[in-house]
Amino acid sequence: MKKPIIAAQLFTVRDLLNGKSEEEIRDVLTKISEIGYTAIQISGVGEITSELADIYMNIAADLNLDICATHFSLEFIEANTELVIETHKKWKCEYCGIGIIPDEFKSNDKLDEFISRMNILGEKLKKEGIWLIYHNHKLEFQKVNGQPWLQYFLDNFNSEYIELELDTYWIQAGGANPVTWINKVSERMGVMHLKDMRIVDNEQQFAEIGNGNLEWINILEAANNAKVKYAAVEQDRFTEDPIESLRVSYNYLESL
Repeated sequence: MKKPIIAAQLFTVRDLLNGKSEEEIRDVLTKISEIGYTAIQISGVGEITSELADIYMNIAADLNLDICATHFSLEFIEANTELVIETHKKWKCEYCGIGIIPDEFKSNDKLDEFISRMNILGEKLKKEGIWLIYHNHKLEFQKVNGQPWLQYFLDNFNSEYIELELDTYWIQAGGANPVTWINKVSERMGVMHLKDMRIVDNEQQFAEIGNGNLEWINILEAANNAKVKYAAVEQDRFTEDPIESLRVSYNYLESL
């Protein structure tokens, strides 16, 4: 049983990276590497250009960080498919992620059109050795024909081209069980997101791993038994230093 590699989802530190200089980017990634992370997911760092792709490629290589996955919008990938393919090959990255369903498809009568667009794009990427992966939020637990959107996607995304990228927090927020869903997609998920949930003043909040209420022993056991290669730590919003947030989560996971 091979355990997933713990990665840092750079969306957590997006404010420290977006629009920053090469020196500033290097400083942030160095701090992440020093925590113990050996992989990063690139997301929220600003518009990707060939120049910025080279900067991340070189810094990641210097720090022995794998670039394990990305997040882009569906529209960006469709409009810049060749750049996206070139960038993923440059980064030796086999997972290209869609972070959220576009607004125009967020209704039951538009899901089939979204699925069609995903399948067409997924086929193009897979011909170049890149998986298209879809990251869930809680809205995918709305129902169509009596089943959650996420199940509808799982049934209709072409499994030869597309995998899911489950997010533990958002599954819980949608009223579902992260372990059940990890087991359900165990052969169709190479990357997943680890994110905890706490309750403060009767409201759900993001939390560092181990500082919330999710059952991590069971979640990690399910991930270990699945085909997951990378488990990316993410915190969408935080009250403390985001680097420290990544450190707290990493240390807790290592303690398990």
